[in-house]
Amino acid sequence: MTVKPDQNDLTVLSDPRVVLLLQGGGALGSYQAGAYAALAEHNLHPKWVIGVSIGSINSAIIAGNPPERRVERLKAFWDRVTEPTAGFGIIPFDLPEAFQKKVGAVSSIAFGQPGFFRPRAPLEWAANPKPLSFYDTSQLKTTLLELVDFNLLNSGDVRLSVGAVQVSTGNLIYFDSAQMEIIPEHIMASGALPPGFPPVEIDGELYWDGGLVSNTPLEYMMSEKPRTDSLVFQVDLFPATGEVPTSLDEVAEREKDIRYSSRTRAVTTKEKGRHDLRRQVQVFLNTLPENLSKDPMLDELREFACPANIHVAHLIYRPSTPQGSQKDFEFDRASANRRWAEGFSDASISIEVAPWEAPHASKVGMHTFDVLGDRIKQAAK
Repeated sequence: MTVKPDQNDLTVLSDPRVVLLLQGGGALGSYQAGAYAALAEHNLHPKWVIGVSIGSINSAIIAGNPPERRVERLKAFWDRVTEPTAGFGIIPFDLPEAFQKKVGAVSSIAFGQPGFFRPRAPLEWAANPKPLSFYDTSQLKTTLLELVDFNLLNSGDVRLSVGAVQVSTGNLIYFDSAQMEIIPEHIMASGALPPGFPPVEIDGELYWDGGLVSNTPLEYMMSEKPRTDSLVFQVDLFPATGEVPTSLDEVAEREKDIRYSSRTRAVTTKEKGRHDLRRQVQVFLNTLPENLSKDPMLDELREFACPANIHVAHLIYRPSTPQGSQKDFEFDRASANRRWAEGFSDASISIEVAPWEAPHASKVGMHTFDVLGDRIKQAAK
């Protein structure tokens, strides 16, 4: 027999802070831009955006523009970095999608992407010291300065945090507009994936892509104190589940998906367990009589406890067809547009269902939702 929970055991998330988490994934980042466009259409404007790698670039564009210009600026960025290169112009006829993707990837490797990165010239390899990367990313700084208002970004209206790895220590560092002035180099450091892209020097230290340590920013968000009620949209670019591969290229793609998604799952599971316990300790402390609740022996419990309700909505890029092992550096315009449209559709469906608006168990501190994933599981039954 199913026992209906008493209404006193339920809680509703009311007027939460909206947080947007954007992980790394190179060319797949256009899915994030499409997902944000859906959030903006439904007036779900984030107060805190946290990004890693390509997610840091999208995050900076969002935080560094007024709400009415963010989607326009994101589109400008993705149109710019998916412009056909000098080596591969616009092909005046349709190609099979799989071949089109290969052409896009080869073009990116051979010629770079406008406004983002270019291959180093042969003479650069004769210089001393020699380059620490195959590509030069100085064009990205120009693009960021054009598309991001850094004065607005640092004004505090929207908090921005981007993750990068300190090369000398291997530690993951977050550059946070709540703690420092963010400049283009902070964004570039977060996306400096070696050996393709060079390390970025900031205050005498070199930094690489934050995804080398962790591709999900949820851990950083949950380290904040005091925590507040939050509706978190976590946009993941690599699906944990997938078809069994039937070719070597699909093997490489599946391996990449598992490698990057496993960290996201591990962090989410760990943070949910921790925060559920914090919430349960808070509920316990709230039930104590006043003479016990002020006992100094409970100081550590009070420090650990947290009343915040955290709801995490997963938006996961799950393409219906194999994208190939080169998908994260395949900056083809048609692919970028498809990914944008899929991000917009997935986010729109999740917002329409809005499971985070329903009452939930008050003893659970972090609730997670995957609307599209649940539909896929249901359809497979």
